[in-house]
Amino acid sequence: MKRSQTQAVHRAWFRPSLTTQIMIGLVAGGAIGWLRPDWGNAVYFLRDIFINLIKSIIAPLVFSTIVVGIAGAGALRKVGRMGVKALVYFEIVTTAALFIGLVVVNFTKPGVGVALAPASTDVVKTIAQNHPKTLIETLVHVFPSSVIESMARGDVLQIVVFAVLFAMAVSAIGEKGKPIIRAMESLAQVMFKFTNYVMMFAPIGVGAAMAHTIGTQGLGVLMNLGKLIGSLYLALVIFILSTFGLVIWIARVPLRQFVRAVREPAALAFATTSSESALPKAMESMERLGVPKHIVGFVMPTGYSFNMDGATLYLAMASVFVAQAAETTIGWHMSLGQQITMMLTLMLTSKGVAGVPRASLVILLATLNSFVPSGLGPIGVAIIFGVDELMDMGRTCVNVIGNCLATVVVARWEREFDDARARVFGTPAEAELDLKAGDVAFADAVAQGD
Repeated sequence: MKRSQTQAVHRAWFRPSLTTQIMIGLVAGGAIGWLRPDWGNAVYFLRDIFINLIKSIIAPLVFSTIVVGIAGAGALRKVGRMGVKALVYFEIVTTAALFIGLVVVNFTKPGVGVALAPASTDVVKTIAQNHPKTLIETLVHVFPSSVIESMARGDVLQIVVFAVLFAMAVSAIGEKGKPIIRAMESLAQVMFKFTNYVMMFAPIGVGAAMAHTIGTQGLGVLMNLGKLIGSLYLALVIFILSTFGLVIWIARVPLRQFVRAVREPAALAFATTSSESALPKAMESMERLGVPKHIVGFVMPTGYSFNMDGATLYLAMASVFVAQAAETTIGWHMSLGQQITMMLTLMLTSKGVAGVPRASLVILLATLNSFVPSGLGPIGVAIIFGVDELMDMGRTCVNVIGNCLATVVVARWEREFDDARARVFGTPAEAELDLKAGDVAFADAVAQGD
């Protein structure tokens, strides 16, 4: 078996890597949506099937990974320290995202000349039924009344909290907890193997998602709000190059290997506009890169609620865009001081959206209602909603990259990052290491190719 697994790494020229297959699906889906929009709508169910399969992986994978990482590796004492470091990092990076968004939107001024004409606000009424959680509500929310219900809903934050407490209990009972740890190790291996099976369907799911997006949005939408979309993507690129670049340099992250590790999860997130679709593959890739299991299992799921870098940057730009459009419409001007106050508000409200549908739009509407003249906030949100999916692709992609980077940073901060493992990422030598350790699922992932 060892020989066959290692040989699989050397793929034939006609068998592209999974990343290449995903990119082919992305391009093909975009072409189908542009040329035959009706086909794009017809195949959307394939995207739903793919997302549902991914969601079925998340709860058992996150739970088993955390239990093995904390109870199995004796990392119980590190949890509190690791959590504090992760939250400090999350706050610094999301603050940088806010202010980069603020600078870019004031430079490009995408809202100038856009009139907030009365429009149908049915979608806004739906969004307004939700609201960002207060600090107390968030604290209550993270403790599940039923972990089965949490897993059924896919509430990652509740699963993380329960898994940490469960791991503490397993560790506390000593030898009698060893069978549970072994069972969780087996479950984690099974779920990573299951992830590899689901990823074979990824190019089709990605293609269907892209076909639907282009088929329903059309290229004409770029003519109306193209400046806002372009400004957002410009800001995201600046954020990646400046903030992520600085973090990578300070934390001595192996750049080439990190890019190889994140490109597949990032492509999935971009095409499906779903962070959940990338979570299992992102966790697998970070473990393969050399981040310990307990850090991956704790930091990455937590980051899905507290480290939404792309979404935070988007909120900064979208809120000022509406303020600029309000000035065009009624002559109301938002000063720089008011903009900074709004950014400080977003720093708090953006942390209270775990489990809230259309989270970014919910925060945007709640914030605008406090800062812009009455009635203009909902109209602005209704206008943005028309192109939200196109912008969601970019911000979701950056969210996933940011959470992958966070796991590496915390691992380096804890002095537990495995540089030797990182150096062989995606090579035959990695497959050899995996097979020696009995990680058949990881060896298969190398064979699929990144």
